[in-house]
Amino acid sequence: MKKDLLTLLILATITLIIPTVVLVVKAESLSIANYLVIQDKTVKDGDIITTVEKGYALASFSYDNKLIGVVSENPSIVFGIKDATSNKYAVVNTGDVAVNVNTTNGPIKKGDAITSSSKKGVGIKATKSGYIVGIAQEDYASTNTNQIKKIKATIQVKYFSTPSTLKSNLFDILALSALATYEQPVTVFKYFMAAVVVLVAFLFGFLYFGKIASVGIQALGRNPLAGRMIQIGIFLNVLITVAIIGSGLVLAYFILQL
Repeated sequence: MKKDLLTLLILATITLIIPTVVLVVKAESLSIANYLVIQDKTVKDGDIITTVEKGYALASFSYDNKLIGVVSENPSIVFGIKDATSNKYAVVNTGDVAVNVNTTNGPIKKGDAITSSSKKGVGIKATKSGYIVGIAQEDYASTNTNQIKKIKATIQVKYFSTPSTLKSNLFDILALSALATYEQPVTVFKYFMAAVVVLVAFLFGFLYFGKIASVGIQALGRNPLAGRMIQIGIFLNVLITVAIIGSGLVLAYFILQL
């Protein structure tokens, strides 16, 4: 009787301390997932998932910088509690998993980086610098670029850099800047205004200092006896210049904090 009571107490303690359900299933390799609510109505095994303003959704454009993982029906370990009434799916963010891809960016070979595409949830070969969801572990080639197939990939969400020319690097920077402007216009505007304030402060400070320094040198040439006073005046103007630049930096900082 006492043993049964002790067993019940231990089980109750474990239930209270570890409320998260951990489900372990058989899989070809270790993959760790979390149950997440996906906003899209149609979500398939192998779809690539990203973070959106109101939660999670299928990735829908190339080199999405908010990728988080891939949906899997058979992960090794999944954390969380699946509610039958909600659109919760196991999303793998670590390990090997099957991912949906097509050949829009060309045939995929083992070792190629996989990124998101304009096809919802579907990956493509990464051919330029940008964010990727993982690395392909097998080949896939098809003349039908719209045909979708599952291939094994190792999930590694990160920024992927490819050897490229200066021209393509500048294009990538402009593309990322345009994306940031579209997704977070307020943040981009704050950085822009802060940069303008700093630039104006430096320009005004150096122009002011240059003008004062020129006048001071001319004054020394005309009146050497007043050299001490002129030097003190130049020193005070240097302090004013530093104060002008410092004020610009402080104002830029407060703009970024808004």
